[in-house]
Amino acid sequence: MSGQGAAHGTNPTVTIRVSGKLFQAHLSYLDQLVQSAADCQLWPLLNLAHLEELDSAALFYLMRGENRDFGIVSCPNFIREWMEHEKERTAA
Repeated sequence: MSGQGAAHGTNPTVTIRVSGKLFQAHLSYLDQLVQSAADCQLWPLLNLAHLEELDSAALFYLMRGENRDFGIVSCPNFIREWMEHEKERTAA
């Protein structure tokens, strides 16, 4: 995504619920949903409360897009911990 979407401070939001598994093969569809929300002047919020499994491509998609292309709400601890681990690893 280009980051040219809606600004999260000024626009209404729309929640996109992501549950079950999120893998690289799903990312183009998720990105279409995020872009469609931005095209409609809505700030997309990804609700990850019921996300149980993801691969590294999905993790990096979430890391790159958070607070730039979308917000994340109800993120399971294992995902936040993995994000923090990857941030520390890439910073080292």
